[in-house]
Amino acid sequence: MSQPPRPEPAAAETSAASAAATAAAEMSAAAAKRPFVLPRVPRWRSLLSSFALAQNPLPVLDAVLARHGDTVEVYIGGVEKSILTRDPGLIQHVLQKNHRNYAKSKFTMRFARYIGHGLLTNDGPDWLRQRRLIQPGFHRQRVAALTGLMQEITAETLAPLAARAAAEGGHTTVEVHEMMTRLTFRIIARSVFSTNFPEGELDRLAGLITELQSFFVRAIRQPYLKPWFRLRGKFRHADALAAELRALLGGLIDQRQQANNPPTATPPPDDLLQMLLDVRYEDTGEPMRRSRLIDESLIMLVAGHETSANALTWLTYLLARHPAPARAVQAEMAAVLAGRPPTFDDLPHLGGALHAVQETMRLYPPAWLVDRVALADDEFQGLPIPKGTLFSLYFQGLHHDAKYWEVPEEFRPARFAPGQPQPMQANAYVPFGGGPRLCIGMQFALTEMQLVTLELLRQFDVEWVPGQPEVLMQPLVTLRPKHDFRVRLRLRGGVSGF
Repeated sequence: MSQPPRPEPAAAETSAASAAATAAAEMSAAAAKRPFVLPRVPRWRSLLSSFALAQNPLPVLDAVLARHGDTVEVYIGGVEKSILTRDPGLIQHVLQKNHRNYAKSKFTMRFARYIGHGLLTNDGPDWLRQRRLIQPGFHRQRVAALTGLMQEITAETLAPLAARAAAEGGHTTVEVHEMMTRLTFRIIARSVFSTNFPEGELDRLAGLITELQSFFVRAIRQPYLKPWFRLRGKFRHADALAAELRALLGGLIDQRQQANNPPTATPPPDDLLQMLLDVRYEDTGEPMRRSRLIDESLIMLVAGHETSANALTWLTYLLARHPAPARAVQAEMAAVLAGRPPTFDDLPHLGGALHAVQETMRLYPPAWLVDRVALADDEFQGLPIPKGTLFSLYFQGLHHDAKYWEVPEEFRPARFAPGQPQPMQANAYVPFGGGPRLCIGMQFALTEMQLVTLELLRQFDVEWVPGQPEVLMQPLVTLRPKHDFRVRLRLRGGVSGF
């Protein structure tokens, strides 16, 4: 009896592969129909870890995700239920693909109590109206026009350090976070108000912002202490600090409006405050009211220096600990600029400094965690999202996830250079947020940080001062160092100021 012909090996392999693919597709389809099982950390366990969370949430959150996966339900301080995630797809869904369904949560609204309802804390149609009104102030052309101002203030800040280094044998030490806070505060103050704050006033403003942040995040992480805070007058004290901030900025706004009024009117400066004063709402033709002017200028002042100050502080730390990337930036400057100061048009050709900034903001994202709340029922890849679900979008965890970053704990600026073998997944890198609420000042901040890095490395070699304690992170509203640290600035030969 004749046997049926056996298939050729290639045909058999093709048939087997086809059957396997069909089975895999059926399994995938079946899995897609099954609801996503969300891991949960019990309330009692969250409550036990609340003290550690208040001190430093990063190790606590990292341990939770390492144990349970990229998305897990937790209780903030053992009280507030939240979905903690570092899943780039879910983060993109919330911030971009279905952003209309997700608003700032009550935690952000509580921060608005202290810094007002500006772009950072506002939401809904009112936010969109303000965003459209303010957006032209941060267009590329305006940022380009501010390049000279950024360079001037950077040179003014570094000149005393260069003089001190020359008097001390060619090098001097500096407290980094203090230096970068002063530098970035001067830049944003001049950009918004065309004024230099006195040193004492600058220190007071920075202190007010730090104290408000510290109290705000502690109230979130330990909500069970609110009765104690009220009893001790902590909320009243924070309100008084916020009132002091607003009074200071309100005085500057009043001075500008008086200077703009005849008969003493003079040509106003072309700064961001004047832009806020000049704009008119399309629907009414009316200007911003005074309280809104204070809100928006305060947000610009706080967010405009905080992000850059922290990122530049971490960048200086990384360059001091890893001198090879600093030398690469210096070599690129020598090749492109041949000793002259950079212009705005030179910046695309000086990618080394920008890549160092980008890599710093991956390792130390200033906005390390962002909150959102669902406005209506939703679903993401089998995960049901009921109305009112609170999300904690953990950018710090995403930026350190080995699934998307090769050797994620290493400082490798070249990973952002073109033509890398492992292309970057766009939604795995969110230092400025994402979607329509992408930080309005992103181009301003990147330009500022690139220019500061270039001038710092043009004048100095940055060296680590041995014998210092470990530099720890302090995650407040933004990610800053817990304590300041020192670097040695060693003069390089043949440099001159701008």
